[in-house]
Amino acid sequence: MATLNAAPAIVVLGPSALATARRIQACYPGARVHGLHPRIGSDDADERYDALGPHLRELYARGTPLVVLCAAGIVIRSLAPALADKGVEPPVLAVAEDGSAVVPLLGGLAGVNVMAREIADALQTAAAITTSGELRFGTCLLNPPDGYALASIEQGKHFVSSLLAGEAARLEGDAPWLDGTGVPLADDARLAIRVSELTSEGSADELLIHPRCVVVALNTRGERMADDVRRMLDAHHIAMRSLATLLVPRRLIGDADAVEAAASLGVPLRYVATHDHGNDDPHAMLAAAAIPVRYRALDAGDSAAIAVCEQPIDPLRIGRARGRLSVVGLGPGDAALRVPAARRALDDATDIIGYATYVKMAGPFRDGQQLHGTDNREELQRARHAFELASEGRRVAVVSSGDPGVFAMAAAVLEALDGAADPAWADVELEIVPGVSAAMATAALAGAPLGHDFCIVSLSDNLKPWRTIETRLRHAAEADFVIALYNPISRARPWQLDRALDVLRAVRSADTPVVLGRDVGRPGAMLTTTPLGALRADQVDMRTMVIVGSSQTRKVVYPGQREWIYTPRWYPGDPDDGNGNANPADRPA
Repeated sequence: MATLNAAPAIVVLGPSALATARRIQACYPGARVHGLHPRIGSDDADERYDALGPHLRELYARGTPLVVLCAAGIVIRSLAPALADKGVEPPVLAVAEDGSAVVPLLGGLAGVNVMAREIADALQTAAAITTSGELRFGTCLLNPPDGYALASIEQGKHFVSSLLAGEAARLEGDAPWLDGTGVPLADDARLAIRVSELTSEGSADELLIHPRCVVVALNTRGERMADDVRRMLDAHHIAMRSLATLLVPRRLIGDADAVEAAASLGVPLRYVATHDHGNDDPHAMLAAAAIPVRYRALDAGDSAAIAVCEQPIDPLRIGRARGRLSVVGLGPGDAALRVPAARRALDDATDIIGYATYVKMAGPFRDGQQLHGTDNREELQRARHAFELASEGRRVAVVSSGDPGVFAMAAAVLEALDGAADPAWADVELEIVPGVSAAMATAALAGAPLGHDFCIVSLSDNLKPWRTIETRLRHAAEADFVIALYNPISRARPWQLDRALDVLRAVRSADTPVVLGRDVGRPGAMLTTTPLGALRADQVDMRTMVIVGSSQTRKVVYPGQREWIYTPRWYPGDPDDGNGNANPADRPA
């Protein structure tokens, strides 16, 4: 399978392409089907978009591999304004809607032809490969496999041109991927394919490929860490492209200089704790990192050591990563209402933890992700489990519906951290990814009932006394807030909503608009409005969001349009909006 920097986006324009898109999706864990709105429904696509050209250009700019099920000319015209550097473009393919043709368009140096063959195999057709070198030799010499890096694209182009002109090449170093290919090899050839971690002056007669086989262990910190590493490698004539990972002591977990250095060098940052009670000697660090292949260690001063391995290495098997815990808001349910940062956190996670219903909502999942579904009342235990996994170096996503900071898991995670007995939890990188809350989603569907000051109150008395809830409701009603009610009723709490309505009716007029949103953002969503005086508890269940308007909340109905509910931005007593416009809240309803 092609090694990709990101999961591909499979883009379709109409329903007739969906079956083919799903067959392609099965080839790539984490791939998502993007459907054109409104031709493709939210149940048939993982994401939806409104216009093809801007959507393709946005994905292309992010480096997302693109598999577009439409005519190749449409893709070419859409991406033409965005084309720039051939060396950094992602793979782009056009595929016929019925799967009868697979055409690689862009990304020859990013494995597009490999993807084309994989997709063609899945669709039982042939890939339309047109790359001369690949057709002649059966491999792309300018796109070595994972674990290797080409020294120079321009130098490589001249080299391949010479091979296509009829010359042969001698092989210096180990290149097992060339076995069985049509690359012409001869021991006495003028041209040379050299596989080495060492630098070269660069010659048109040489194709230089660097194995990613070098580890640098560094036990100091500072703003110039990356420059120090470059100087060390240069002193030993080692190519930067051969650097596989930067290794630092575990005490530097979270150190911004180390993180920035690894980012500047373009390699993963890995941590190691030595067996000798914190001995940060760089050679001891290399030994403790358990490098899985033989290597020779080079001295680079008192604070650093360089390991040159016999073959490319997987950085994920060296030392350990810093664990990350992402508290993710899934929104109200519809994937279209989920923020992109949430999807990225879910795709990147090794483990996904949450109430079983919400874990299921977080899909689709890629192969290898561990799912941990629990009961809805186990928030603190769930948070502790998440920290335990993350402190082992795993990437954990704790999921909540709506926004994780609104009566959800963000507070539970911070509560667990606040009382943590394990110091390793402090090493975990923690982020909270916001989501569209149930109140916001319901308000948007109704219009703008939260257009002025509002508050949110949970009617659940599981974690606070009912008298506190009543006091807050009464004060909120007297202050004329719009009030969004979470957890309004359940089988275990059947009476609280009626009591809350009594409190509100003692202050608000009977004709105050109330918005009821049930399963907003999910299949079967329902939105109704009713006057406060007519609202009954049997109209509400645990999956209903209740928004009680203020004294100023009103309805807007024009002929031929639906009813909208909104609360004006101004309030009685404000003469205008500051720009000389009359305050609409002072107008008769």
